[in-house]
Amino acid sequence: MKAHTLGAACLRVDDVLAVVNGTLQLRVAAEGPARDRITKTARIVAERVLRGETIYGVNTGFGDSCANAISESHQQALARNLVRFHGCATGALLSFEEATAVVAVRAAALARGYSGVRIELLEAMCALLNARIAPAIPCEGSVGASGDLTPLSYLAALLMGERSALLPDGSLLPGKEAVRRSEREPLALQPKESLALMNGTSVMTGLGCIAIARAQSIAHTACAITALMSAAMQGEPGHFDERICAAKPHPGQTLAARWIREALRGSGKATPLRIQDRYSIRCAPQVVGVLIDAIVEARRIHEIEINGANDNPLIDPESGEVLHGGNFYGGHVAHAMEMIKTQVANVADLLDRQLALVCNHSTNNGLPANLVAVTGSAATSHHGFKAMQISASALTAEALKLTVPASVFSRSTENHNQDKVSMGTIAARDALRICELTERVAAIALLGACQALELRNPDSADGLLRRVREVSEFNRADREYDREIAVLATAIRNNALGCGNWESP
Repeated sequence: MKAHTLGAACLRVDDVLAVVNGTLQLRVAAEGPARDRITKTARIVAERVLRGETIYGVNTGFGDSCANAISESHQQALARNLVRFHGCATGALLSFEEATAVVAVRAAALARGYSGVRIELLEAMCALLNARIAPAIPCEGSVGASGDLTPLSYLAALLMGERSALLPDGSLLPGKEAVRRSEREPLALQPKESLALMNGTSVMTGLGCIAIARAQSIAHTACAITALMSAAMQGEPGHFDERICAAKPHPGQTLAARWIREALRGSGKATPLRIQDRYSIRCAPQVVGVLIDAIVEARRIHEIEINGANDNPLIDPESGEVLHGGNFYGGHVAHAMEMIKTQVANVADLLDRQLALVCNHSTNNGLPANLVAVTGSAATSHHGFKAMQISASALTAEALKLTVPASVFSRSTENHNQDKVSMGTIAARDALRICELTERVAAIALLGACQALELRNPDSADGLLRRVREVSEFNRADREYDREIAVLATAIRNNALGCGNWESP
């Protein structure tokens, strides 16, 4: 098992995904500058409190209550109560993978050594991750500044041995039992620690890492589907010529065109039936290319956020100063997720339009209407992919509806202390939902493309078509497709169809 030492090197998006998949463990440095920074800032907090200095959230109330002075005898209770009164999240639980990403991202932020937490806290977080235990976090309740307070309270509560834990199989475990399964004891959080755990952008960022990975697979799959559609409709492969991209060299467009060209190589050669295909085929590199470039930018933003200290206040490990600011504001992650939302939905729309082309006898260059394979008089009682197209249109419409930017719905809350907030967590949840819808659109479009290609060329040796046929037969007569859609959507989500591995343009 590979291991990553927190604080010693940046944790990348791919590292977070490896932790989620159980192929990478996180650990705290046994010695060195990273460990020294963490230890030093925890000591600075303790010393300043002993001297009677005021530190927000340690010996003051929270948010609009920051003018309330908290006596030493109540500071431990303040730390516990912060966790407890934020236990008001609602909605479905984050998946085990999503909650694991949240913990990994939060550990990376705290390991920067600006948060005033003890080594023991980070070690307890690593122990949970390495034991494949995650907090059970309801998905709703964050406005994205002061970070993800309410959902992150479920991580803090689990470390205290409270609430519930989530296991890889989706089952729940009482918090105390889960902590002990990780070979630790429940922590008594120190005054700064509950605030440091909760006052950050790690829910939106963890979810964002997963959305980025799913968007990558969608981009690859869309290029592969475009190649199948082009071949099935005997389209013009010259639309994907590298010289066209060189004349307007957006990196994502160039890479998408290359992926389509590579996928077309296994489809055989045929004389194009039109000098120019319709836009949903011809402009596919330009559409998917925007998504690829958005992914690159979203990865850059997320890797800064993952490795940034994003709680408040921060402790300068060099001077010992307490710095009050707003790094918990999730505006950059919100921006990244709005990009992913919009461009993934655009790809859903692209694939929906391709499916419409291939199903329509007036635009599919000689294929049967609705891709019906039945011939003779019996053909009139079959409708092939007619309902599949309706489902794809419904899924696409829902995805497009969700592209409305979440960040512009900032709401003043908490007695107008949090009067400008990012809504980054809502944007990340929207991005995941749009990915889910688009994976299903892609599954339907892929089934349609394979049907069309076999109708055009029954002897096609296309590798993707053969992989699809392992789970879905050629449609010889009307039948249900719901199971096959679900199986293929999951395969697309997990990048399991062999459409390619991510590479930066």
